[in-house]
Amino acid sequence: MNLSRLPAVRREQAPNAPALTDDTHGTLSNAALADLVDRYARHLAHRGVRPGDIVAVKLTNRVELVVTLFAAWRLGAALAPVNPALTATETAYQLTDCRARVVVAEEPPDGLPASTTPVTLADLAAPAPGPGPLPEPAADDDALALVIYTSGTTGRPKGVELLHRNIDAMTGTMTDAMKLTAADHSLLVLPLFHVNGIVVGVLSPLRAGGRATLVGRFSAKGFFDALERARPTFFSGVPAIYAMLADLPPEVRPDTSSLRFAVCGAAPMPPRLIAAVEERFGFPLVEGYGLSEATCASTSNPLDGLRKPGTVGPPLPGQTVTIVDRQGRVVADGGIGEVVISGPTVMHGYLGRPEETARALRDGRLHTGDLGRLDEDGYLVLVDRVKDMIIRGGENVYPKEIETVLHDHPAVREAAVVGRPDPVLGEVPVAYVALRDGTGEPRAALADFAAERLAPYKCPVEILVLPGLPKNAVGKTDKPALRRRALTPSR
Repeated sequence: MNLSRLPAVRREQAPNAPALTDDTHGTLSNAALADLVDRYARHLAHRGVRPGDIVAVKLTNRVELVVTLFAAWRLGAALAPVNPALTATETAYQLTDCRARVVVAEEPPDGLPASTTPVTLADLAAPAPGPGPLPEPAADDDALALVIYTSGTTGRPKGVELLHRNIDAMTGTMTDAMKLTAADHSLLVLPLFHVNGIVVGVLSPLRAGGRATLVGRFSAKGFFDALERARPTFFSGVPAIYAMLADLPPEVRPDTSSLRFAVCGAAPMPPRLIAAVEERFGFPLVEGYGLSEATCASTSNPLDGLRKPGTVGPPLPGQTVTIVDRQGRVVADGGIGEVVISGPTVMHGYLGRPEETARALRDGRLHTGDLGRLDEDGYLVLVDRVKDMIIRGGENVYPKEIETVLHDHPAVREAAVVGRPDPVLGEVPVAYVALRDGTGEPRAALADFAAERLAPYKCPVEILVLPGLPKNAVGKTDKPALRRRALTPSR
């Protein structure tokens, strides 16, 4: 199903049914959403947007971002969302890199490239220019739909090219895997410049005939108030979000009865934290795994059936997960190797980067750079990132294994382990932890806890306590920042 006509189809089928809600607009019906998409499309066409162009958007989570997405698709263009927290220099880099025809923002961003026309929300609120009907969008499944920029943790951000057929495959898979119907309602707390927010948080429920409520930046204190007002059936989060919710004062007892489930992705979640969230708040927490390069999700623990904390589940239907060694040979019998994904959700490539595309895509298969193994049931167990693995005196040390042990300590809210250069051993592990509110566990006690559970070569040479671990824009722990910190004397 090509989603470029989804607002028009929903208007035809159920004009008065709710589609999108945010704090500015309240609730938009299907008819109101489709009318806004038509108006935005006229404004964008008036500013020269044509099939094959790229429309950038730099907005917080709000209805206008979703409307701009559908308006771009209505014209046969693609959308490139930009993190609204980026500086002028970072924004100009992405707009130049994707050759954006226009950028939609609250106010014109500073330092725009000459080839990019700013379009403000005030511009789009004006009467639409031009009489007559808009041309029907070409339902080209091989046309570019989204350009999602990676977080740039290994260098300058790269634009992941996702085609309409990728979006179709992913939203169809998520609709089936999450058993979405017209009765489902997503509460979106993840950013809409990330593929999870767009595909899982908005497009999948809309495709199923359901709805989405968009909230602003996540706040642990305000989250359950928003949930109780909206009464959603599901939401998606990252481990840091669930850690903050689990750390709320004991008297916080929200009404979560509307929820069928919640989803966790972006980074592995400690089994102990999954259990704490489920026991305290009373909804199942389903952990999955995926990348922007595979349109969001490639494996997931099932809603119905065996859920195995500590794994990210079996491959989703239509996708294949293989474990390979450094020579590209398949690793069998539960051995550790690189996770390789194939299927209809795999990206077209990195925009304008043929060499990096060739490294990531080999024979149509996506080499993820993640280390993992498949257990006896075919469930994927993530071991670490290839680049995060520490080689200590010739021994392979996987930071995730150490992090899992530290997370098992009742005082630890967050943990991250990075490598630090060592003149003798080559590299040694250093751990950073954030403690739960009200605890002041001494570092020596944490070191003893780890030493009882880990072989000596795996034990961190140092455990440092921070108020909170640094995060990137998607909510993942910012390990490059921790690596830089580990190199400085104060750390």
